[in-house]
Amino acid sequence: MKESSNSPPWRSYLVPAVVIVLFVLFVFDHEIQRAVLHALFPNTREIIYGRIPLSSLVVEHLVLVGLSSTMATLVGIVLGVFVTRPAGRDFLHIVRDLSSLAQTFPPVAVLALAVPALGYGFEPTVAALFIYSILPVLNNTISGMEAIPPDLTESSRGIGMTRWQVLFLSELPLAARVIAAGVRTSVVINVGTATIGAVVGAGGLGVVIIAGLVRNNTAFVFSGAVTAALLALLVDWVFSRAERLFFSPRLRT
Repeated sequence: MKESSNSPPWRSYLVPAVVIVLFVLFVFDHEIQRAVLHALFPNTREIIYGRIPLSSLVVEHLVLVGLSSTMATLVGIVLGVFVTRPAGRDFLHIVRDLSSLAQTFPPVAVLALAVPALGYGFEPTVAALFIYSILPVLNNTISGMEAIPPDLTESSRGIGMTRWQVLFLSELPLAARVIAAGVRTSVVINVGTATIGAVVGAGGLGVVIIAGLVRNNTAFVFSGAVTAALLALLVDWVFSRAERLFFSPRLRT
């Protein structure tokens, strides 16, 4: 959603501020959490998941998302750069096809395939999230690198830059905005997808959702789902502000 150039600067922070307040109050204040859930589900006896605090589950969720997204970002960028180099150009279609094939598998299916090799818990969940989230980073890296005009690359070489200098000082900075958009998409996808980790004992916000489904407790399902949704909105907003800060041209009067 584009903001009007005449709108006050504080308006762009109003909705995120409301989301942050709602998130913090709902996750960390048990009384407010109880009051909200009781108002929404008055006929439910057990409305707060008592085994693990919601705040601890948020931390576990962020660890799953952070580690898998970091791995997907690093591998996606390295692969994307490699297949756009002359030495790796022959592997471009293979890498694209394999990454697209991985994206077609449901996360639960990827998780089920990872469990026999890695066991239950943290490791298979991170592996499944990594495989599922690498495609946006890889595709955007390839698109960003291929969109660089050849004349600019030749000009960089013409002033005496080495291949590594051309890559890190010329090409990657030009492709950075497109790559960042892929990273943003990947991380936001991971925030929602990481709830599947609870199926194999990896923790995270999926614990509350699974417990609600098993006990037929709608309040539990709502708690986990709304917290994951608010977290995804916050992560998306943080990335959008970072993109504007680092990649948007300054307005000139």
